[in-house]
Amino acid sequence: MRRRGGDGMAGMMIRSVAFNDHDRIPGRFAQDGGNVSPPLEWSGAPGSADELVLMVEDRDAGPTPFLHWLVTGIDPATGGVAEGQVPAGGREWTNGFGTAGWGGPLPPVDSDPHRYFFRIYAVSRPLELPDTPQVPDVHQALDGQELASGNMVGTFARTSAPGR
Repeated sequence: MRRRGGDGMAGMMIRSVAFNDHDRIPGRFAQDGGNVSPPLEWSGAPGSADELVLMVEDRDAGPTPFLHWLVTGIDPATGGVAEGQVPAGGREWTNGFGTAGWGGPLPPVDSDPHRYFFRIYAVSRPLELPDTPQVPDVHQALDGQELASGNMVGTFARTSAPGR
């Protein structure tokens, strides 16, 4: 649960009761587990925010980060989302798996753990995005619109060992 700082931008906090920052994401949230979105809590959105944007990306998936969840239009008055739910007012976009909504972690079997960046942004106006945005599209749309942000990281790895 990090606060952005050092650039004059206000910081937000994001956390989960299901796992701590830089800890392993429980298997029920993985694509080949229950594939349910984790519960999240956030705070620190400035009063001038038009909406919040929630994005989860895997930076270790390849040369371009993999989009696991993108929700725009979130009511700035909300303070989080329950497990398996969509934040209030939110619109879920197509993820990197080609389905709308949450797409849980699915790194290659026996690879090093991947890092999943859970990011919350307060923006000054709705983002202009293509029909099927990729992570770079979102970052580009945020440029100049971001009022505050926060992030936390979860890790996940899959193993071929029986029972794991």
